Parts: sequence; C-alpha cells; structure tokens
Amino acid sequence: MFKEFREFAVRGNVLDLAVGIIIGASFGKVVASFVNDIVMPPLGMLSGRVDFKDLFINLSGGSYQSVAEAKAAGAPIIAYGLFINTIMEFVIVAFAVFLLIRQVNRFRMQPAPTATTKECQFCKSIIALGAVRCPNCTSELR
Repeated sequence: MFKEFREFAVRGNVLDLAVGIIIGASFGKVVASFVNDIVMPPLGMLSGRVDFKDLFINLSGGSYQSVAEAKAAGAPIIAYGLFINTIMEFVIVAFAVFLLIRQVNRFRMQPAPTATTKECQFCKSIIALGAVRCPNCTSELR
C-alpha cells in the first residue's frame, strides 16, 4: 500500500497540482496586499477618507469605532467593508487567471490544416487536390 501511495504522490499530475496550489496561495497574498495597500487607500481618499476595512453595520445597538473593536466586544456586525475588499481581490485574481488562460490558449492554437482534397464539380466526389481529371466520372477538371 505504501508503494502504491508513493507512486500516486510522485505522479506528474499530483506534483503539478501541488505546485499550482502553492503558487496560487502566494499569488493570493500578493493580490490581497495589492488590494488592501494600493487599490483601497486611493478609493478611500476619493470617498472622503474612509477606510473600507472599518465599514460595518452594527446590529447590537452599541457604539464601536472599528470592526476590530466590535468583534472584541462580541457585537454582531455586518462587515461590508471587508466584503468589498474580498470582492476586489476576487476580481483581480479572476482577471489575472483570465489573462493567463487566454495567453496559454493563444500558444496552443494549431495552424489550420491545408486541404489535400477537393470536390469534383460534376459528380461531387472527393478527389486529390492536384487531379486534372476525375477518376470517378472522368470529367476534365478546370
């Protein structure tokens, strides 16, 4: 059983999947930093110096200045600012994956195969491209 597991674990697809997961996790951290540290601060400035991470709806009726303060107090909140950040992260990751897949598909495209046959204009049978006379109806081709 251990031998079978080892063969499974070192199979090419499993290793590729592991590398993909590791790269994806790292890419997720980069995107999260990009959204939180580069994209959201200018958006917050444009919307009146609002920090999106601190946007929330308090359901308890108490007064809290930040999401962290409300969570520390155990107050029920809807942290829609954090949700906005997560949506931004998702859009950026989805766009990056789209660009990657688009590029891979562009490299994968095969040139269209060149035709080696044609149709006889008289009997409609398939004949060689260079034929000057149809072997089926013996018509002279132009």
